[in-house]
Amino acid sequence: MRAQVSKKTLSEGLGMLERVIPSRSSNPLLTAIKVDATERGLTLSGTNLEIDLSCFVPAEVQGPASFVAPAHLFAQIVRNLGGELVELELVGSELAVRASGSDFKLQTGDLQAYPELTFPGTADATLDSAELARSLSSVRYAASNEAFQAVFRGLKVEQHASKARVVASDGFRLALREFAVTGEPRSLIVPARSADELVRVLKDGQVGLSFGDGMLGVTTERVRMNVKLLDGDFPDYERVIPKDIKLRVLLPAAALKEAVSRVAVLADKNANNRVEFLISEGTLRLAAEGDYGRAQDTLAVTQDGSEPALSLGFNAKYVLDALGPIEGEAELLFSGSTSPAMFKGSGDAGYLAVVVPLRV
Repeated sequence: MRAQVSKKTLSEGLGMLERVIPSRSSNPLLTAIKVDATERGLTLSGTNLEIDLSCFVPAEVQGPASFVAPAHLFAQIVRNLGGELVELELVGSELAVRASGSDFKLQTGDLQAYPELTFPGTADATLDSAELARSLSSVRYAASNEAFQAVFRGLKVEQHASKARVVASDGFRLALREFAVTGEPRSLIVPARSADELVRVLKDGQVGLSFGDGMLGVTTERVRMNVKLLDGDFPDYERVIPKDIKLRVLLPAAALKEAVSRVAVLADKNANNRVEFLISEGTLRLAAEGDYGRAQDTLAVTQDGSEPALSLGFNAKYVLDALGPIEGEAELLFSGSTSPAMFKGSGDAGYLAVVVPLRV
């Protein structure tokens, strides 16, 4: 087998697989990448048993063949090659990797022992790739990294008749985004770390989703992926979304982000980075205090509601995370000094963040 392939596209494909394939494993085959060379090009495949990933790389191939190579070593060699064109040659159990005067020889692995990876041939639903990536990345921050309940380490994806909703929560905050879609009602929980890899492969165009038993299949123009789903029931998050709004505040999201970042410099790190919000008479005063001093900042806001004034304390990081996906005007909705507050973009009905205030 001989193949000529662009270094840039091969590096991109290997980089994608490198994030999924473990560098160390009790099963050495899981640290390897499988390459299927056909007349169309190269198909790179790998797995970590939570995610199966396959990526197509255009190439000129003579003598189609398949082989298994150490994934991270192969990727490292290709990244460090000079020139723009890479030549691959498979002779027996040895793979030659050449470019611009460099010549590497890699021992290939046992092709027959490599686990068989199968991907769905048809899609149960088709979505806009960019919209799905945007939705997943908008709420990812709210998923827990260490919750005792595994479902909190995942993103819930709900599909209804005319819309889909992606939800994440760690028990102290909640983030959700809705977007238009058609299809049968479904509900599943994608591990947050798998969602990170999914966002990386979603580009422009359409993505096909296939729903299997405990598995989500994802198909794009160049990439196919199987994601193992989380078992369990996601908590009834609707209960924590306030219904009785007593105070509504409007102000530029960028200005609020900058002000919170400024005062948080002096926030007490041992007291959950507490920043006080005091809303009164069209003014939002932010204040923080720690071992090294005090800070405050004042912003002009538009406010309305039945409460003329309100004071709450928030974890500064939680507020900044909630504001992250918001552009333009931010809308802050409060139902009381001890009740969860909502952050959303003014006029954007898709994204909503809920943050629980800190106790006094």
